Amino acid sequence: MNTSLFATIDIIKKYFTMDDVDRIVRKAISLAILIIVFMITKKILHIILERSFETSLKFSKYRKGRKETIKKLIENTIDYSLYFILIYSILTILGVPISSLLAGAGIAGVAIGLGAQGFLSDLVNGFFIIFEQQFDVGDSVSINDITGNITSVGLRTTQIKGFDGTLHFIPNRSITIVSNLSRFESRATIDIPLYLTADLDKVKQIIEEVNAKEIPKDEDIVKEPYIVGPQVSDNGRFTYRINLYTKNGQQFGVYHKFYTLYQAALITNGIPLPTVTISHTQA
Repeated sequence: MNTSLFATIDIIKKYFTMDDVDRIVRKAISLAILIIVFMITKKILHIILERSFETSLKFSKYRKGRKETIKKLIENTIDYSLYFILIYSILTILGVPISSLLAGAGIAGVAIGLGAQGFLSDLVNGFFIIFEQQFDVGDSVSINDITGNITSVGLRTTQIKGFDGTLHFIPNRSITIVSNLSRFESRATIDIPLYLTADLDKVKQIIEEVNAKEIPKDEDIVKEPYIVGPQVSDNGRFTYRINLYTKNGQQFGVYHKFYTLYQAALITNGIPLPTVTISHTQA
């Protein structure tokens, strides 16, 4: 074992002077300190940002999705700045001539410039998306034929979690048309099939009784329902229509719940229903 140690020392003495070893050790220590300072600084800044959003009266007025979007934007700005300083400091410690390297980059500089052009396009488009409030974290959107919920809005990329669970990363420069499905309430249109001989006054009374009893219990319904009344569809079916207004994305669950309630209440109160399948629309 001692023989191996001495052999290693001899190799080091052969290729490195004591000044070289001392310089390498000092650089290694400097890099270690730099990385530790970077990690601590990043953690502290994120904690300060988190607490600022929790205690700020100004940000408390924003809805949750908007607060998350602005917070993510500031986090991205902080992270990009810190990483730039870290990389620059590492290269400086290693003795890389950064200015000369950039000046003589040649073809590599052109490639980097093209990459930077795309990067800047992402940043500019990302800024206007956030500034114009085109969408926020938590919104249901359709972008580039991808539909889902926004999980993150950054200056460079936007993340969408599809309804099948897939997480999509979209460069902001590729976002041209945004369909935001969350800015207004959704609608569940329920068509109850009826016979032409049905007592419509009694049907309306039963529907109103169900609404009065069940709607106050349902947090997904955002305002009073609108009873449209008897309808004749394009295929000649006679129905009784009710429009329910719900939180975005909750119209399907509300439709099935209240269709079942209406149907059960009508049958219980002696209103016979045709055994046909009625199509429904939801917006």
